[in-house]
Amino acid sequence: MGQQHSTPRKPKAMYVLDKRCFSMIYGPDELADIARLTSIDNQCYEPAWLQNHPEALADVEVIFSGWGGPRLDHTFLTHSPKLKALFYGAGSVSEIITDAAWQRGIAVTTAYAANAVPVVEYSLAAIIFSLKHVWRLAAETKAQRTFGSQDGIPGCYKTTVGLVSMGIVARLLAERLKTFDMNVLAFDPLLTNQQAAAMGVTLCSLDDLFRRCDVVSVHTPLLTETVGLITGRHIALMKPGATLINTARGQIICEPEMVKVLKQRTDLYAVLDVTHPEPPPPDSPLFDMPNVLLTPHIAGSQGNECRRLGRLMITEFERWQQGKPLQWLVTRELASTSSHRPRAAAGA
Repeated sequence: MGQQHSTPRKPKAMYVLDKRCFSMIYGPDELADIARLTSIDNQCYEPAWLQNHPEALADVEVIFSGWGGPRLDHTFLTHSPKLKALFYGAGSVSEIITDAAWQRGIAVTTAYAANAVPVVEYSLAAIIFSLKHVWRLAAETKAQRTFGSQDGIPGCYKTTVGLVSMGIVARLLAERLKTFDMNVLAFDPLLTNQQAAAMGVTLCSLDDLFRRCDVVSVHTPLLTETVGLITGRHIALMKPGATLINTARGQIICEPEMVKVLKQRTDLYAVLDVTHPEPPPPDSPLFDMPNVLLTPHIAGSQGNECRRLGRLMITEFERWQQGKPLQWLVTRELASTSSHRPRAAAGA
């Protein structure tokens, strides 16, 4: 008699997230694979609806989620007595994770590594364009109707790029930068010299980073202690023609001080995909400054890139179902020093 293989039991699953994001993250291929692996009705349930129909959670063992997902507080978990794992097809879980989830032993894993990929791609493109002084030359060419001066263009070879905070985005970015023969400096007080060397970066102080780099790219998580980390004094230290790139959060940079320095140092440029608030108010000076480029928070997953998030959550579910360690599990320890740190509930 041939060896018989048992089919894994299909756990009861549910999609809980903002309906506007549901089809962005979970396309037809993802829905089909999740339906093959679980018992699920392929409908999206929003947390607000579940507040009025908590009985729908009674038998749910697994939740596939994303932006607008449920806050795993005591009340939600009380209504979900069989819940074992939540697969968050987006980035930071700070809005949904609570101590109650860790105390219950709920496995919460996230697609933040997949969401990091397009941020890396945006940052890499911005770094290369900055080192070629594309922003200045493109504006001068249109305004003067001829080619502007090419003096002072650093280019990529043997130039110095600085990364502020070596989280998942900066680590992936450092890998990409290795192919460009650049010197890569990093500021991260949580990193050892040995760890930095393994990543191909050299640690230095924040002052030295701004003083020595042709481009500085910010990847710092928004935490209480990182608000206003970068001040006008840091920006004033930058080399002639240098560029500051921010794809993290607007609050990391002291914006009024940045504006003041950039008005005085018109040789410097800032590429800002994030601001505070978002968007800036209509009377913000950022809109009028020729050495500031604004994009509307597009560095993260857009369009088809969002399906990468859902796909990673399927991979994580398969690991969970097979009893393997989750690659992107959010532990209490990880959350304490990252963008996953739990935030207080709205109105708390």
